[in-house]
Amino acid sequence: MLDEPLGGFMILASPVTPNRTRIEGGLPSRAELATLAAASVPALLVNCDLDGADLSNLDMADWRFEGCVLKRANLTSATLENAAFEGCRGGFANFTAAILTEAVFQSSDFNNAIFVGASLSQTAFNGCKLTGADLSQTKSTGTSFRETTLSAARLPGFSFRKARIHRVDFSLADLAKCDFREAVFEESSLRESHLVDARFEGADLRGADLGGLRLNDARKVKGATISRIQAGDLLAEMGLKVL
Repeated sequence: MLDEPLGGFMILASPVTPNRTRIEGGLPSRAELATLAAASVPALLVNCDLDGADLSNLDMADWRFEGCVLKRANLTSATLENAAFEGCRGGFANFTAAILTEAVFQSSDFNNAIFVGASLSQTAFNGCKLTGADLSQTKSTGTSFRETTLSAARLPGFSFRKARIHRVDFSLADLAKCDFREAVFEESSLRESHLVDARFEGADLRGADLGGLRLNDARKVKGATISRIQAGDLLAEMGLKVL
């Protein structure tokens, strides 16, 4: 059912989620989105172009973004608690100090996005691309990553304690002072990652690519479990053969 026009596009009542304002297509302005943010009903944005949009400081809790373009969007200090991003493209988006508690990022590309100081507690990233993203100084309790690329990303001090890390690529990432205690790696990569002062006590690294780790650097993963093959690879760095 058609509700009313807004800025050249239409607001539609969603048949699936009748208590959610649906906006499909178009280039909504900040003023229009601010009006929606002030309403009591959360919004569903589908295929909207928000390239470079200023969404800073808006209260968008419980909003859903599906197939939206968020490249270079400014979401600084936005409230996005329990929000969902599915199939979105947001390269270089700025989430500095945003509240993303219990938010879900699904099958989305946020390469080089900035999450510095954001609240990511219980936030889930599934099937996402976060190459080069900056997640420094975030609140990361319970944050989960599955089938996600974090190559060359910055995550110093991030907590992965007791996490099940499935198909996550940390190659070349800054993982200094990260907490991987009791974490389990499955088909994941730590190749050439920066592991200074990271903690691995009780971690299971048998499912991790440890390429680039030298025997004299093995103390960086002290307390972790590795496979015989991985141990052999470390010894091979010294020219030794394991028979």
